[in-house]
Amino acid sequence: MKELLITDLDGTLLDSNGKLSDISAEIINQFISTGGAFTFATARTASSAVKITEKININTPCVLMNGVSIYDIQKKKYIKNEYINNGTAVTVAAIFKQCNIKPFMYKIKNNRLFALYTGFENKQMYEFFLLRRDKYDKPFIKCSDLACEADESVVYFTTLGEYESLAPVKNRLDKINNISSAFYKDVYNKGLWFLEVFSNRASKSNGIKFLKKYGTFDYVTCFGDNLNDLPMFHICDKCIAVGNAKEEVKSAADEVIDCNNADSVAFWIKKNYMKGFE
Repeated sequence: MKELLITDLDGTLLDSNGKLSDISAEIINQFISTGGAFTFATARTASSAVKITEKININTPCVLMNGVSIYDIQKKKYIKNEYINNGTAVTVAAIFKQCNIKPFMYKIKNNRLFALYTGFENKQMYEFFLLRRDKYDKPFIKCSDLACEADESVVYFTTLGEYESLAPVKNRLDKINNISSAFYKDVYNKGLWFLEVFSNRASKSNGIKFLKKYGTFDYVTCFGDNLNDLPMFHICDKCIAVGNAKEEVKSAADEVIDCNNADSVAFWIKKNYMKGFE
């Protein structure tokens, strides 16, 4: 039986500081060296996700932006992207503007992702921008109006703010055909929520369906912690929640393990697949 192990990053494989420990990297690399297939599914883009996981010799394409893209790390190539319909992207950008929210709008052109923005409505969005620009070399382009820049290359919108500010936007977006959205608490900034918008063809579950066929996998085990992981819990053969996961995620899991700060994903892999390793 050909099996794939796939994990969420933030709050699951990564610790509470958003870092991958040397212990986790070492164990997972040992698993891969024995022929194991390992990858991740995340809301992050390639620029930060690949950098954060660079200590792991990942041998299977990953799922990015909640299923928007399938990316081959070894070849540095997008295998598959789900684009937002041109007219729909214009509508989404207009709704954000009407609600005085300034999201980042991601485009993918010629195997290159970049983000457009008009400004920052809070300190956390500015810090989000600085970290990804300076540490992960993500390209950002400032513009006057996202709706004017929306075209067939738009794949994603993301913003970070308080629930009270973003919930009305989410309600309006839910009435639009052809898109889906993820609305969940940020694991690093207490009291803040992410709102992410993408094609309704994109989800972590659809990303895993694609990988299962692409890699001819018979069985998929996944690890997660947050609400945006529930779609992949619905499609995987075995679902494991870390101890710090949301209660909804724990309820949907086949097994609950230790918290993310305890390298629990790596140690579960070692216990179940690498009994001969010390």
